[in-house]
Amino acid sequence: MRTPSLYARHIAATVRIGTCSWADEGLLKHWYPRGVSTASARLGFYAERFDTVEVDSPYYHLPDPAVTRRWAERTPDEFVFHVKAHASMTHHEPAEQETAFAEFRASLEPLELSGRLRGVLLQYHPSFKKSDEAKEELSRVRALLDPLVPLVEFRHRSWLEPWEQEDTLSFLEAHGCAYVSVDAPATRASNVVPRVSAATHRIAYIRFHGRNWKTWNIRGGKSSDRFDWMYSPEELAEWVGPIERLATEADEVYALFNNNRDDFAPRSAMILRGLLDEAGVPAAGGIEPAPERPTLF
Repeated sequence: MRTPSLYARHIAATVRIGTCSWADEGLLKHWYPRGVSTASARLGFYAERFDTVEVDSPYYHLPDPAVTRRWAERTPDEFVFHVKAHASMTHHEPAEQETAFAEFRASLEPLELSGRLRGVLLQYHPSFKKSDEAKEELSRVRALLDPLVPLVEFRHRSWLEPWEQEDTLSFLEAHGCAYVSVDAPATRASNVVPRVSAATHRIAYIRFHGRNWKTWNIRGGKSSDRFDWMYSPEELAEWVGPIERLATEADEVYALFNNNRDDFAPRSAMILRGLLDEAGVPAAGGIEPAPERPTLF
């Protein structure tokens, strides 16, 4: 049996809120003010409002180490990154994986050496069903990532059906993997897991994808269509209790918004921050910086 009390805390962890990318097309068009038009300026603007971000672009193309070095240099010391694993790391055969992981680690070495790389998101394909072979795959990937923290997101509900949840979460905990809690449409589709909040590691991680079931499985649709959802305060209020519990079970709690239509992600993040503040849950990120006071001289 799992023992969540292993991570129990007397003082709640601060919930760190952010978005999944700071450079999506929607943000460039609808969030950044005019004049904030360079890569450096955008990251600086983002880092004034959030102290964590998930970088999803490496899933498609690995950045040059010089780029990841600049990420670290252009953000405050307390700012941390989570990076989505390249597709080849979760979709290819074991022989190809070793090379893929080595290239990924080399790409992110500046972030890792600076202590700014907090976790690696492993978002598995919906065809990745629960099985003994799949568990072996997770064990192998854990070894390839060590000592980085694997953030494991399942996209086949076989892992989290009520009768499988305990076994799945216990397996992740035993293998040093952080389970990724997901907010997504409430549907029985096989590629949408049940909404389960849990901590299997000192890091607890939540991804908010939106609840647009109408666009979730449209063939050929863009990600901005699938994740076209602006959260309401009532919807996010459902998470205040679970987040408060996670903050007593884990050392670090991250809430990342992936509803990447227009500026929906940062706006939703700010709503969640307000709700956590009202509930007395310590939180960081998701607020506008205080305006600078004019100087007298």
